[in-house]
Amino acid sequence: MGAYILRRLALVIPTLLGIMVINFALTQFVPGGPIEQIIANLQGQGDVTAGFTGNGPDTANMFEEASNSDYAGARGLPPEFIEKLEKEFGFDKPPLTRFMLMLWNYVRLDFGDSYFGAGTVIELVIDKMPVSITLGLWSTLIAYLVSIPLGIRKAVRDGSRFDNVTSGIIIVAYAIPGFLFAVLLLVLFAGGSYWQIFPLRGLVSDNWEELSILGKIADYFWHITLPVLASTISAFATLTLLTKNSFLDEIKKQYVITARAKGQTERKVLYGHVFRNAMLIVIAGFPSVFIGVFFSGSLIIETLFSLDGLGRLGFEAALQRDYPVIFGTLFIFGLIGLVVGILSDLMYVFVDPRIDFEKREG
Repeated sequence: MGAYILRRLALVIPTLLGIMVINFALTQFVPGGPIEQIIANLQGQGDVTAGFTGNGPDTANMFEEASNSDYAGARGLPPEFIEKLEKEFGFDKPPLTRFMLMLWNYVRLDFGDSYFGAGTVIELVIDKMPVSITLGLWSTLIAYLVSIPLGIRKAVRDGSRFDNVTSGIIIVAYAIPGFLFAVLLLVLFAGGSYWQIFPLRGLVSDNWEELSILGKIADYFWHITLPVLASTISAFATLTLLTKNSFLDEIKKQYVITARAKGQTERKVLYGHVFRNAMLIVIAGFPSVFIGVFFSGSLIIETLFSLDGLGRLGFEAALQRDYPVIFGTLFIFGLIGLVVGILSDLMYVFVDPRIDFEKREG
């Protein structure tokens, strides 16, 4: 197993490099880069310096300098200003040089400063992380705690009225988009048109620091109830059917028939023999399920519930062409995803020690 893990770890570097090369190359052909974004804002009307408060290039002073010149506005920008702007952002260098410099900085864990945000990329990610961890962790845990018992019961009572009714509910739940379910929750329970039971926005209340420990815990769960429910609905449906089908496949195998023939109770057969094999794919997939909920589908949920998480961070960075945030988060999340893939394999071995990836590869 050790040799297999070393081989998987060795593949992380070329895989991550390939991800970065492809995405960096794609950005070279996407119109409206950060320089164009700044020029468009500068030539428009209004406060063009408001959105540029990062630790990166000194765009605010450059805006003020250009705005006070005779070339600002409809009369165009001086070439000297554009050249200075490109130098500040590093776009005076060839793409290959910029890419190699970016990789060298990433090797040293230097992900740079956001062009338009107040802070470094790491500071922004850490600041947004609690929201995404909340949605990902609690949604995954609730999905597993509900789906596994329900899936087992559906498998045992396959074809019964209980199985048919719950299957109908699950199919309806799976068909409802998460954002639509979130809107329904807001309308019903957050003061939309009916009851004001849960708060409309935020992860905690404004007076959270003044609350007792129990008060903080209660306030935290009070705020996350609706967004977590909205994030859980699709994962819950998929995981329930996966659990049921896994159990049905195992129940029909010969070793189950043999165990019953030996006089073992149905409970012992179910949980002593079937459970380990049936739960292999379900339990071992926990890391990947968590990462899936953690990174995907959170943008609309965060927006609806006014939660400032990684989903909104990535979306806003893409709109603003904030390349340090885009590539920094891509590198970090790509690395996490690859490591989670290895952890998933380790989970398979932990759940069923009979699995040997080295022999399978041989």
